[in-house]
Amino acid sequence: MSNPRGAGIASFVGTSIEWYDFYIYGTASALVFGRLFFPEASPAAGVMASFATFWVGFLARPLGGVIFGHLGDRIGRKGTLVATLLLMGGATTLVGILPTYASIGVLAPILLAALRFVQGIAVGGEWGGAVLIAAEHAGPKRVFYAAFAQQGSPAGSILATGVFALVTLMPEDAFLSYGWRIPFLASAVLVVVGLVIRLRVEESPEFVRMREQREVAKLPVAEVFRTAWPLVLLGIGASGVGIASAYFTNTFILSWATTDLGIAKSTMLNVLLIVSVTQFVTQPIGAVLGQRMGAARYMLLAFTALIVCTPVTFLLVGTGSPVWVTIGLAVSVVFSGSSYAALAGFLAEAFPARVRYTGISLAYQLCGALIGGTTPMIAQGLLGATGTIWAVVGQYLVVILLTMACVTGLQRRSASRTPVEV
Repeated sequence: MSNPRGAGIASFVGTSIEWYDFYIYGTASALVFGRLFFPEASPAAGVMASFATFWVGFLARPLGGVIFGHLGDRIGRKGTLVATLLLMGGATTLVGILPTYASIGVLAPILLAALRFVQGIAVGGEWGGAVLIAAEHAGPKRVFYAAFAQQGSPAGSILATGVFALVTLMPEDAFLSYGWRIPFLASAVLVVVGLVIRLRVEESPEFVRMREQREVAKLPVAEVFRTAWPLVLLGIGASGVGIASAYFTNTFILSWATTDLGIAKSTMLNVLLIVSVTQFVTQPIGAVLGQRMGAARYMLLAFTALIVCTPVTFLLVGTGSPVWVTIGLAVSVVFSGSSYAALAGFLAEAFPARVRYTGISLAYQLCGALIGGTTPMIAQGLLGATGTIWAVVGQYLVVILLTMACVTGLQRRSASRTPVEV
């Protein structure tokens, strides 16, 4: 697969599997981990503890970005993508056979957190390589083809939510005993499929050119911090909505709806499945318009619309009606998802090729640790402290405004630089 479309498809399939693995952990955190791994805590404290192990994966993501960014900028994009897929699949499968607190006591949550950490390292290296293997095959159409990697996020969410929707149909005892493990064990099969496809992809032509001309960075992370640290800082903020929106929806709102609002787990998972399908169908709009209008311009338009619809979304979810919840979340995801599609190409264009893997990985994964992974915990804490969902609405609006400011700043700084290599 040496053509842009083939590289894009391989990128999409691999990221779909990686995000499936990452998202099923978030779903399990909201539905089951609190009871199985933190049974001595109160229900609310158990959810918070479960969300804390969820955050561990985000803390590991920058480390994964540094490790695999270094390898990707030094030895190539393709090999790192094979390694991250194997690492993620192995950790996810092990979660599926992990004994619970009832079997091995406090060692159970420790091992759970350790495997989540490994997941974080894997996805920390995966995203940057998947974006670049597609974008660097595409030349001037990199915004459009980089979005193939972004399409893996809703696809992984559809897979994760769909599988959990099926297993929650089991009797409660069976679900708590072994049903929740099925989505994790299924990862082993998906990884084999992903490997077959990824091994057929040729190395990025831009990396091949740099290697032939001996322009490969010797220590990419040091070069990034020496020459491109403002781009990393702005890239962290510019990724805010793209990362946080999924965890407002798939983790915090899932927990809020199935506890405080009294919506059945199976019903809410079906709602999220519909929302994920909506994102999958509408997200390519951002790839097309971002390529035509410019990624930054389109993203700012989408964020403006998201500011308007966010309070409405939470009001509709707060009704507790599955129909209104679906409508509210679907409208929101149209704007957050389409801006997410344009984000990958936008970040790829901001960094020079010799440190691009490390640069975009650090920006995106540090955002995941600082903003994405903390989203459910902060939202749960705000809801508990204030007793009103409007505090959480305020949290989301702050994230949107921060993202808009950083997209604007990164666009201006990128425009003032010498154009990146193509």
